[in-house]
Amino acid sequence: MTSQSAIHAYRDLLRSARIAFQGDTHILTSALSRARTAFETHRSESGPGIGAAIRHAEEVARLLRENVVQGVRVQEGEGKGDGGERYQLRIHEYTERGDNDSIKRAGKGGATMGGCCGGAGAR
Repeated sequence: MTSQSAIHAYRDLLRSARIAFQGDTHILTSALSRARTAFETHRSESGPGIGAAIRHAEEVARLLRENVVQGVRVQEGEGKGDGGERYQLRIHEYTERGDNDSIKRAGKGGATMGGCCGGAGAR
């Protein structure tokens, strides 16, 4: 892995954090700071360990971009129903969307222990 790979992974991670935490300045600042700190600690590394660190950064970037969805509390009076707390999800163009068929297929064929937590619940 070259330094270009590391730079690309770093920029992708920053971009993904901006997408995932848009509008939440406190969390965005924290995520950007953590990414910078993580890359700074690996700056002088070389060899096979750096490849694993770059792959980890790429996986985190993909996870942030595709699987993190923010919920924003809706002001009272804007929600429907009984006036309880309501949240609006900020789903963006990169959010991974599944369908019920894919979830149903994933559940079939696998061995299950049954019950919550592998069947360790009340008997």
